[in-house]
Amino acid sequence: MKNKNAIRAVQSGHTLLLLVVVMFSMILAGCIDQETTGDAIAGKNKSTICAQCHGANGISIVPIYPNLAGQKEQYMILALKAYRSGERVNMAMTPHARKLTDEDIADLSAYYASLPPGG
Repeated sequence: MKNKNAIRAVQSGHTLLLLVVVMFSMILAGCIDQETTGDAIAGKNKSTICAQCHGANGISIVPIYPNLAGQKEQYMILALKAYRSGERVNMAMTPHARKLTDEDIADLSAYYASLPPGG
């Protein structure tokens, strides 16, 4: 009887672990917009205002502003959408991001992701 209870406890634990892994995977999958395909050339044309702080080649000369060159495309999309929605707030970024469409965000993200990280 004790062996059967022990086996059931182990099976129950494995089932719970599997359930947690599946749920976590679903949450992560929901965070990534798989359909987004930006146009890097259009992004370059839209990046003029970004270049004022982040540099013409995506490398900022101002230490407090991050480099965007070589940044991961999906990260950029999530970050810009978070600034646009107000989920992430920054005095410099939020006003600019609020003006961006989903297409603008995809294009800018594709552009900066296409640049070499060193500029």
